[in-house]
Amino acid sequence: MAECEELVESGSDVAEDMPRVVSALAGILERVAERNDAATAAAELSAVAPAPASAFRATTKPGISVRAYMARIARFAGCSPACYVVAYVYLDRLLRRGRRLALAVDSYSVHRLLITAVLAAVKFMDDICYNNAYFAKVGGISLVEMNYLEVDFLFGVGFDLNVSPETFADYCAVLQSELLCAEAPPPPPPLRLQYCCLSDDDAGGAGCSAQQQLAA
Repeated sequence: MAECEELVESGSDVAEDMPRVVSALAGILERVAERNDAATAAAELSAVAPAPASAFRATTKPGISVRAYMARIARFAGCSPACYVVAYVYLDRLLRRGRRLALAVDSYSVHRLLITAVLAAVKFMDDICYNNAYFAKVGGISLVEMNYLEVDFLFGVGFDLNVSPETFADYCAVLQSELLCAEAPPPPPPLRLQYCCLSDDDAGGAGCSAQQQLAA
């Protein structure tokens, strides 16, 4: 649990001016989105049918990077750092349950998935939080869309919002590993991620599989 405390209670990352947990999650999702963008491009060249439409998939790529978007959320959402770990768990659950719909984390969907996951985590975790109208402004979407995405997200995770201490620790370990990889001189190993979820199960083996299955 010491690494959890270090991850969610330490100060901001100097280079990015954001909490370490936010920087770690941004790093994972950036690489996953890039990987799935490449997979989608390859599928289009092979004349493979595109993934089904999703409420989280924008028609055009947002003009802001994942890291900058997460920094904006961290700056204005005012939520506790632990919410980002819980949002990571929720994304995993959503993508695992949505595997049959081939919901992917790519440049078209990652921003909406992020703002909605953080909104759900804040409402479940924090005693005080901003309303949907405020989160819509932070996320750069309309209130109507924010409300719709929230409902779709909750049904997508089956309203399974509780996160056990063991599960929380598992995902903290994944994010801590991401930070260590980012700080190490050699580049991180290639991720085997396509269209499914971040882990095989919540409490078991998240440290090994959460970065290997975000989309298949």
